[in-house]
Amino acid sequence: MRLLFQFRFLPLTLSALLALAALVAATVWPDWAFFFTCTFVGFAMLVALGLHDISQTRHAVLRNYPIAAHLRFLLESVRPEMRQYFFEGEKDGAPFPRDKRAIVYQRAKKELDKRPFGTMYDVYQEQYEWLHHSLAPSAPLPIDQMRVQVGSYSASLLNISAMSYGALSANAIRALNKGAQAGGFFHDTGEGGVSPYHREQGGDLVWEIGSGYFGCRAADGGFDPAKFAANAADQQIKMIEVKLSQGAKPGHGGVLPAAKVTAEIAAIRGVPLGQDCVSPASHSAFYTPIGLLQFIAQLRDLSGGKPTGFKLCIGHEWEFLAICKAMVDSGITPDFIVIDGKEGGTGAAPLEFMDHVGMPLRDGLSFAHNALIGVGLRDRVKLGASGKITSAFDMARVMALGADWCNAARGFMFAVGCIQAQSCHTGECPTGVATQDPLRQRALVVTDKADRVRNFHHNTLHALSELVAAAGLAHPRDLRPHHFQRRASSDKVISFAEQYEQLAPGILLHNPAASARYGAAWALAQSGSFARAG
Repeated sequence: MRLLFQFRFLPLTLSALLALAALVAATVWPDWAFFFTCTFVGFAMLVALGLHDISQTRHAVLRNYPIAAHLRFLLESVRPEMRQYFFEGEKDGAPFPRDKRAIVYQRAKKELDKRPFGTMYDVYQEQYEWLHHSLAPSAPLPIDQMRVQVGSYSASLLNISAMSYGALSANAIRALNKGAQAGGFFHDTGEGGVSPYHREQGGDLVWEIGSGYFGCRAADGGFDPAKFAANAADQQIKMIEVKLSQGAKPGHGGVLPAAKVTAEIAAIRGVPLGQDCVSPASHSAFYTPIGLLQFIAQLRDLSGGKPTGFKLCIGHEWEFLAICKAMVDSGITPDFIVIDGKEGGTGAAPLEFMDHVGMPLRDGLSFAHNALIGVGLRDRVKLGASGKITSAFDMARVMALGADWCNAARGFMFAVGCIQAQSCHTGECPTGVATQDPLRQRALVVTDKADRVRNFHHNTLHALSELVAAAGLAHPRDLRPHHFQRRASSDKVISFAEQYEQLAPGILLHNPAASARYGAAWALAQSGSFARAG
């Protein structure tokens, strides 16, 4: 009994006393019996809750603070919303600050996207970056000319990055693909395969093939050439992309539990109903750099010559250089490579992988771009870039570092209504974007959100055109590292050309020792194995 009179047990003690008082009052004032009986029931339920809190063994705080500690869990549950709506500044939200989300919403809705009264950045703070402008600006480039030729396919400079049906709702996929069809840009399927919802609207598709080989999967979980050839013949599929890794969780596979493998998912992915759907961390169709290129050549041949490449987040530098060596040795080159930065994040991932595994986009992109220059193959391989791209400045910055085009995932998620609730992995997305709940995804109106997808794409490219023109350039492909500056410290400013090493064409073939970084990794690379040489 002594415990009940300690302060932390006060809510339980008061609930018990008030329940007793209500019971007595119900007998003393019979005209108010119904009211006091309801009051008694309410406080009795609190007493029962408090007694349960004391006796349960899972939460120590509830044992010490029965009833009252539930307030902690309530506040914790609304903490993200409170932070986002009341305490977050325009520039300090994460993973995307408010102004980044706002610019997507405004451009998607064709609302005013200008800002008054000057920048909110401290332009003298370390890491501040800017683009040099010209005193002789050029004319902005028309949007329909902001494209790049990848093999036989003409791609927009901004496209929808890989997001699978299953991770996104059917209505989100419909809206994204309808917007892509209207705006003339491609929609990457993600490794989950081509769903009926990708096909409904007729937008251009890039079929991403991961280690699970969904859509071209044999009974043993390996690659099935015949299934691939049959599905790749679809005219809506414009390019083929082999996924080696993704920025959110490079080097990590995944499992869709059997309980979530519905008949629809099983049919789309070509997996057995009622069994775990496994995406291994590595591929079974190849094991070496040469094997990867031979697989790409096989896919290109089976698809009738469609542009074929691969996507990865850079890890060990010698492994990427091993692929470059394999290109030189075999004469086989992919049509494109997409560099995914570790800041990419549409895939749910373990915290350690999300925060600390993989190379960030700009570092990985610059490395890959210069590696291809160093082996004399940059003109044969196009480079895409993906990872936290939402604005024209984001695009210009990575294009200066070697990207031929950009892919965006979360930017387009914002365009279809994502509010960064960060509940994608729970199935309880409040806007119907990342859920399979039919009632929740009903909130996402396809025709309205498809217009927003098209508008966001168009208006972002328009902003990019204006940036490029302000720099006195004719096309985004003319952007170079020396056009961008970064404040390295309070008293030092460097250009991207100084920050990121630039290799001379063919230098890795003739004099790799000219670069300490690339030369060391080149010595460890071998075309016949991903393992470190020596």
